[in-house]
Amino acid sequence: MTLIDDRSDLDPPSGPAPSTGATAPTAPARRSVAPEWLTATEIGLCPCGCIGKRKKGNVVAKTLNGTANVARQAIYADEMASAPGLLQRLDPRTKLIGLLALLVVASLSHSLVVLVALYLMTLVLAFASRLPVWSFVKRVWLFIPVFTALVVLPATLNVITPGHIVVPLGHWWFGGAIGLTSQGLRGAALITARVAVSVSLAVLVTFTTSWPRLLTALRSLGVPRMFVTVAAMAHRYIFHLLDSVTDMYTARRARTVRPESVDGLRRFVGASAGSLFGKANHLTVEVHQAMVARGYVGEARTLVPSALGPLDVGALASVAVLASALVVLGHAVAL
Repeated sequence: MTLIDDRSDLDPPSGPAPSTGATAPTAPARRSVAPEWLTATEIGLCPCGCIGKRKKGNVVAKTLNGTANVARQAIYADEMASAPGLLQRLDPRTKLIGLLALLVVASLSHSLVVLVALYLMTLVLAFASRLPVWSFVKRVWLFIPVFTALVVLPATLNVITPGHIVVPLGHWWFGGAIGLTSQGLRGAALITARVAVSVSLAVLVTFTTSWPRLLTALRSLGVPRMFVTVAAMAHRYIFHLLDSVTDMYTARRARTVRPESVDGLRRFVGASAGSLFGKANHLTVEVHQAMVARGYVGEARTLVPSALGPLDVGALASVAVLASALVVLGHAVAL
């Protein structure tokens, strides 16, 4: 049995071909069996975007990545709620009452000094509760307050809020001056500070309280039972539905050879929405039957007993004193 080495067809000789009188016939090019999308090399992209050509990302993939981030944030919040911090040791009812009192003070306050003092207090409480302060600040300021500042920005112009112009921006085509007024800037700062304080207080409570205990506290404070039940079920099974969507998209990507068109992605989104609606309806019936079979009567219950202790009484008294002091400080600054 003779073995024939056929590597000469794959690797041409590196040296120059010998010169002969006759011209050798050209061998037909061998076509690769692998598809082009598998053998094509990707262009190295520079982080600054100066080299290579970037492609638009898949909208469906970006959406699924966003939902995965939501799930990771929920897990992160549960971990922070079990940390040995100051607010974690308080009863959820105490935190909700304190949150409501401080939200009323922040909403009715017309003094930036009071709002800044409240915000600094939230930073101190975040540090005392073992929360990452920098992550807490980014979570608050990179979303709602920035959006609020952009919304109220037009109100700083003298066209909407008349007053003394402190930052001139030029003139209209008919000769009128335009600029930022001191009254408009102060109003925009007040609204932004109120939103920042309100969001910071809400984030503090949600990050230091587990979801079941928070719902139980809401029910004990008189929140309607239907609202608590819907919130509990939505929080519990929204992640299950997100996992279903991710599995459907992963299965489709695993069976796709060529890049999909925009119409194909639209059909996939429509079909997935219909399938997900059917799964959600079927899951709702099964979950309700399982809950009724286990004795559910509509009341939220937890394994951890909730009882107000000396620490909770001291916290409520401190919140009352702090709220009164902030109100007095606001009136003193206004005068």
